[in-house]
Amino acid sequence: MAELPVNPRQGRLEGQLSAMAFTFMATVPAVSYAAVEKGELVVRIERDHLLHFFELLRDHPSYRFEQLMDLCGVDFPERPQRFEVVYNLLSVTHNHRIRVIVQTDEVTPVPSVHHLWPCATWWERECYDLFGVVFSGQPDMRRILTDNGFEGHPLRKDFPLTGYEQVRYDVERRQVVKEPVSLTQDFRDFDFVSPWEGMLTLPGDEKAHEVRQGMKRSG
Repeated sequence: MAELPVNPRQGRLEGQLSAMAFTFMATVPAVSYAAVEKGELVVRIERDHLLHFFELLRDHPSYRFEQLMDLCGVDFPERPQRFEVVYNLLSVTHNHRIRVIVQTDEVTPVPSVHHLWPCATWWERECYDLFGVVFSGQPDMRRILTDNGFEGHPLRKDFPLTGYEQVRYDVERRQVVKEPVSLTQDFRDFDFVSPWEGMLTLPGDEKAHEVRQGMKRSG
């Protein structure tokens, strides 16, 4: 099988990202890991040095990561620092992408980056709502996707798939009420016979059935 031709531009880009990874490991003591993974630069850094590193990435002419494209959480319940906060940045100037990862636990806050990228407020509120990660310096630390009064954080691995309570409309009280989850199932009699096997002719298929019967008789 013939090998696909190597894209010179892709090779040049990975070379630039590898050089950035080497620079970060050599010059930024707080960086514990920097490497190119599947064509994208991934950097792990200590939480307390996050803001200084982001200012470097945004403002230094060699990097110019002007946009925060995404911020999300990942949960590893077995770890002492169970959460990873992942930042995906884009440099429009250099057409580079970088993924920066910090770790934290259930109580230690992560510095907010809303003053560097205003769109971070949305992402930080979402990460707080779904994972419970707190961002220090964030002036609007409210839930953003779940209901007011919601308890728990639904994207944590130890959060039950059914949730803790269910919501329904009470006709007599004429309001929405919350109550403990009930998964009671009434007895049901299932008919597992396929309609394709249990019926000779399906509704609307009479003409095709006649054709099939005629073919059988003629055969």
